[in-house]
Amino acid sequence: MPVLNKSVWKTLSEYALVALGILMYVLGWTLFLIPNNLVGGGVTGLSSILQYATHGVINAGWSYGVINILLLIVALRLLGKSFGSKTIFAVVLASVGLSFLQKIIPQGIIQSLALENGKLMSTIMGGMLAGAGIGMTMSQGGSTGGTDIIALVVNKYRNVSPGRMILWIDVAIILSSLFFPSYMPDGSLMGWSDKITTVVYGFILVVVNSTVLDLYISGSRQSVQLFVLSDRFAEIADAVTNDLHKGVTVLDGEGWYTKQSRKVLMIITRKTELNIILRYIKSIDPNAFLSVSSVTGVYGKGFDTIKAKTKEKH
Repeated sequence: MPVLNKSVWKTLSEYALVALGILMYVLGWTLFLIPNNLVGGGVTGLSSILQYATHGVINAGWSYGVINILLLIVALRLLGKSFGSKTIFAVVLASVGLSFLQKIIPQGIIQSLALENGKLMSTIMGGMLAGAGIGMTMSQGGSTGGTDIIALVVNKYRNVSPGRMILWIDVAIILSSLFFPSYMPDGSLMGWSDKITTVVYGFILVVVNSTVLDLYISGSRQSVQLFVLSDRFAEIADAVTNDLHKGVTVLDGEGWYTKQSRKVLMIITRKTELNIILRYIKSIDPNAFLSVSSVTGVYGKGFDTIKAKTKEKH
């Protein structure tokens, strides 16, 4: 019986998708946002402000890496090991990418894609690319670190929503760009009117970024329900449970035409993991009968949690 090396393949594919997500995120900034002296929220937004203020002396990639390392140290001390190897991998990759992609992307590409399309279109395109990149990274268990660490630390000691905290931090970072000089790539100093416009673009960027991120995450979290009819149901159930670490429910069924009793396997999993489960099943029984359907919500261990407010008893 051919057995797929799921653990190694899954780990490699997850890290590959994290790397691809970070590449998209970095391209959004280095290709569209930084060439237009645009600002945004998070550590990347703060790093870009420092780069503009120092006329490139403090590279956004290096300041991004240093700030995130400090935040990760705080997170490990106060929050425990909730930020694992994928987050460290993503932070290091983003820091290197922000440093070197600015140097290797041809100026002609930046001119045609970003500068000639104007700041508004660059804000939208850069925000969409960065948001999709963050979504891909987070869907694989990674994180770009940054202000979400600050929000979680504050949430641990104060009853403040992390989402609201991140929003206020992003607003503060964008508004802070008004108090720093901003040198354009040609060496000219940005005027006050342009800086105010840049702040507005920054707010648009946050909205676009968060909207694309939410759409990506909601899509990647979609679950499917799989019914399997096979004479080798026990082997399939053992393989899915032991190798893929997925729950399997065995149901009693009866073929109405044959009047024969059959065992039916029910498996619920994320849509992103469906293909590998199908390959596992087909490797055991190529003649297995399968039925796949989307489900609107799955709650319980390994899936979503029902978030219901409970009334406090006085």
